[in-house]
Amino acid sequence: MTLPETMRAIEISQPGGPEVLVSVTRPVPSLSAENILIKVEAAGVNRPDALQRAGAYAPPPGASDLPGLECSGEVVAVGSGVSRWTVGDKVCALLPGGGYAEYVTTHQDHALRVPAGLTMIEAAALCETFFTVWTNVFERGCLEAGEVFLVHGGSSGIGTTAIQLANAMGARVFATAGNAEKCAKCLELGAERAINYNEEDFVEVAKQATDGRGVDLILDMVGGAYIARNIRALAMDGRLAMIAFLGGPKAEINFAQIMAKRITVTGSTLRPRSVQDKAVIAEALSEVVWPLIEAGRIAPVMDSTFPLEQAADAHRRIESSGHIGKIVLTVNQG
Repeated sequence: MTLPETMRAIEISQPGGPEVLVSVTRPVPSLSAENILIKVEAAGVNRPDALQRAGAYAPPPGASDLPGLECSGEVVAVGSGVSRWTVGDKVCALLPGGGYAEYVTTHQDHALRVPAGLTMIEAAALCETFFTVWTNVFERGCLEAGEVFLVHGGSSGIGTTAIQLANAMGARVFATAGNAEKCAKCLELGAERAINYNEEDFVEVAKQATDGRGVDLILDMVGGAYIARNIRALAMDGRLAMIAFLGGPKAEINFAQIMAKRITVTGSTLRPRSVQDKAVIAEALSEVVWPLIEAGRIAPVMDSTFPLEQAADAHRRIESSGHIGKIVLTVNQG
């Protein structure tokens, strides 16, 4: 296969709103020994992309300056040290950046097979959310069957993934969302209780629904004023996993409550983690979660698709918070 020297891509021209995303021509990225080159068919759009665009989330050293943390596509070249993939393989992949383009490179261990039964557009919506949910809910949060799990932002890409995975693993699932339609979707996906945060207090609901005990694990992307409320909603030996701070990273909390309940507060960011860390997560997903997807027990919830050149509109959609599930850019389709 003869590869082109240049490609279409979406660049952040300067920090700012969605309008700073511009279409450019870039060289096709070169390969290192352990990397694969993917001809992108579709690329997921995620909140960290919008943060990067706004100047609040710099790429890690050595990563592409282009946005885009996940994609699906065809392997069109492999590095000299690659043993897992061959040219022609269809993959979905976690990326350090660069997904908003016709071609992208990533480490061979950060790509997974496209689950049987999924379209390439659906496959592009898997990695960023599934890697994030798996490591924070099951590895760091230690969620077990029979425990009570609460996820904030239940209708988001992270939320819809977390509800389904926790339900599949045998947990009782609660979720917060901002309107009746979003709450209905949470229930459809397997939540036992959907809490409209504009009408109900999730702390009170969590207590009432557990006979005063509280929940065992909370996955929170809001932060701010939610942090202290999360602690009140947790049961003895409860865990709080933070993955984002839409409401701000600072809060005043009573550490006596943490001591009294033996609460664990944890959290993580995915993008800066080591190649090996991400490879371990990918292996767990391949072994445990991909079979659930192929069995039809879990599926990515799709909100909308946009052509690559309309990336700005995709960012407006995700920042409006009107979406339910994942937003995807189509790149090399057809």
